[in-house]
Amino acid sequence: MIGNSNTALARASALLLAFWLVALVFLTWPLSYSPNGEPSDDILKRLSRVVSELDSLKQQNQELRVIVSNITQSGLQINEEVVSNFKHKLKGLTMKGSKSNGQHSPSKQFELSRRQVDQGIQEMGFYLKSELEKLKKVLVEKGETSLTKKIGDIIQGQVEHERVLGFDLEEMSNQDGLDDWRAAEALALSHLVQKRLHWLQNPKDCSTARKLLCNLNKGCGYGCQIHHAAYCFILAYSTKRTLILQSKKWRYHRGGWEEIFMPLSETCLSSSGRNLKKWPGTNDTQVIELPIVDMLSPRPPHLPLAIPKDISERLMRLHGDPSVWWIGQFMKYLLRYQPDTQKFVDEAGANFGFQKPIVGIHVRRTDKVGTEAAFHSIEEYMVHVQEYYERLELKQGSKVEHRRVYLASDDASVLPEARKKYPNYTFLGDPSIASNAGVATRYSDSSLRGIIIDIHFLAHSDYLVCTFSSQVCRVAYEIMQTIHPDASSWFRSLDDIYYYGGQNAHKEVAIFPHTARNDAEISLEKGDVIGIMGNHWDGFSRGTNERTKKQGLYPSFKTKNKLEIVDFPSYLEADTQDS
Repeated sequence: MIGNSNTALARASALLLAFWLVALVFLTWPLSYSPNGEPSDDILKRLSRVVSELDSLKQQNQELRVIVSNITQSGLQINEEVVSNFKHKLKGLTMKGSKSNGQHSPSKQFELSRRQVDQGIQEMGFYLKSELEKLKKVLVEKGETSLTKKIGDIIQGQVEHERVLGFDLEEMSNQDGLDDWRAAEALALSHLVQKRLHWLQNPKDCSTARKLLCNLNKGCGYGCQIHHAAYCFILAYSTKRTLILQSKKWRYHRGGWEEIFMPLSETCLSSSGRNLKKWPGTNDTQVIELPIVDMLSPRPPHLPLAIPKDISERLMRLHGDPSVWWIGQFMKYLLRYQPDTQKFVDEAGANFGFQKPIVGIHVRRTDKVGTEAAFHSIEEYMVHVQEYYERLELKQGSKVEHRRVYLASDDASVLPEARKKYPNYTFLGDPSIASNAGVATRYSDSSLRGIIIDIHFLAHSDYLVCTFSSQVCRVAYEIMQTIHPDASSWFRSLDDIYYYGGQNAHKEVAIFPHTARNDAEISLEKGDVIGIMGNHWDGFSRGTNERTKKQGLYPSFKTKNKLEIVDFPSYLEADTQDS
């Protein structure tokens, strides 16, 4: 019996050693060139600068093509307005070029590879911990006390190794000030999209504008209704139609959307038009009425998780989950607070004493537990809160004096329970918000204020621990992406991977082959497309291989996300107008 246990222990130790060596090679290979015949640091920096400048020249060339196209479309009647616009654009390109030449930017492949390594380390951690915990359970049942303790020590060592590797990878990712580039690029891309949305929503003549009509009152909760509005907005963008959001007698606030959030338009809020048809209508239809996504037919390719082709290269380089970033931009435009809304949010933050560092956790209990979601104890959330703070202390090289947690829930008993069980943490939150979040009192002004406050502070936390089966959690995660250049990895879901209700199929592609080792697994060949159903957070995901039609488990690290890149309409009119 002890011999079998020792064999299992040796196997576990070998797995841990392999994990360490592979991760170490990944982290150091770009930096471990020998001096004989290999490029020096100076040459590598020059090459990086050349790549950056080539990217800048490519972007400038694309913008010059737009300018030339505009001149050509004017029938070569180059009037003073065209000349003035041309001079203005040339000046802008000159300034843009001079700025970019002084700033390093990474290649897309570097960023994709860096994230793949990060994901690989994380998935290896999930796998090792899961397998070692299984082994530990067997040893406990057999009474192997000393070996059980040894396994526990190995698990702790693996966690510490993974923590340090994550720190090293983060340090490497900011070589030569790459974080400065990410911040600037995130700002530029967001400005571009927000400018397009503003142009779309503010036609010069509302009476003749093409419109998409959307009724906010979908029969569901707040997070679901916000996602419904964002779905409508995405299809408005994809059809180049002004979104008209019908919100009077909104269940959450009878006065309508515009009393809580800024109007979606400064020039066009009327749904009137010469004709109206239900989706999909035709090009000649002025007003198209959109159903809820569950009833949408035909389903266009522009639905989440698709991203626009014209910004896809920049977006893939910038962000770890481009689909979430794209959805977040619609949230950013939709959820602009009215002054009174901003006031009660600010007052709530002051009352809470909300400040960084802080982890946001959302515990959903009432209406969905037992149907859409499983019960999760507060201990399950706090494991990941603790790990966040352990990593933060490693990063800053000192103890975190106040381990703050913003706790949002629809169960008023969770906050006092957390404070009692974890006295070394400072929990912020309002039990009255949880009381008003119940099904009986959901559709009320006090409930609306509470959910807005919860989502706001969850999104503004440094890390998010929740269940992605919750719409509230996913809205907070989407908004979080609009606050930081790339917060795609700043979360831990206790159940689902990220998804958008009503989305088109989410797919992955195999980057390594895999031979099934048991009946529960499926085999993969490199290049296979898999429809992913979920990540089990134990090193394996579940999905269907589209080539073999077989469904089962496969190693998560052997696949990568397959982005759906789709042609959306051109927005040259918005891109070329003055800001």
